[in-house]
Amino acid sequence: MLIAILAPSFQVVQEYERAVIFRLGRLNADGAKGPGIFFVLPCIESYTKIDLRTVSFDIPPQEVLTRDSVTVSVDAVVYYRIHNATVSVANVENAHHSTRLLAQTTLRNVLGTRNLSEILSERESISNAMQNALDEATENWGIRVERVEIKDVRLPIQLQRSMAAEAEATREAKAKKAADIMSGSSSALQLRYLQTLNAISSEKNSTIIFPVPIDFMNCFTNSRPS
Repeated sequence: MLIAILAPSFQVVQEYERAVIFRLGRLNADGAKGPGIFFVLPCIESYTKIDLRTVSFDIPPQEVLTRDSVTVSVDAVVYYRIHNATVSVANVENAHHSTRLLAQTTLRNVLGTRNLSEILSERESISNAMQNALDEATENWGIRVERVEIKDVRLPIQLQRSMAAEAEATREAKAKKAADIMSGSSSALQLRYLQTLNAISSEKNSTIIFPVPIDFMNCFTNSRPS
């Protein structure tokens, strides 16, 4: 009966898996087993299967205060995999959960050192900084961070309106400056007039256009009542 209880139990792990075996509470000196078939001794050995494939997860939207005191909501996606099955089991209770929590805090810490303009225009450098910080921290957990991507940056409604108003004011200022320049050149004004006619005629509508020379209109604008 004792021999039957201690008979080896054969197990199989896939190509992308490894089995971390404990013998009487100690890690097996041979390291992780697999892929293929292996055996464990009941009541003496136990094992844990570890998946080595790349895992991706979404970082929930994080409210971040930027360096220039602007509150933004940012979310990201992280790609990582376990590269050392033995370390991921022995050094951390739950490697996947710990990596997810660390990614959230790392996102807030990295973005907190950037201005709003940098967050909007330098996503690639921010992603690389996050990847390096995460990879360094998770090395002792047997995890390798392969990629980090910033998905979306959401601004407060009030800030969106103020930015839109600023952009509109800039466009109006440029248009006014262009109008002042064109008013001093009759050839430039005539060219703009022809461009406008061309743009209108290219549209499929029922508008009828009667081109009138600009100099002809000057006869009326320059005339004075006697």
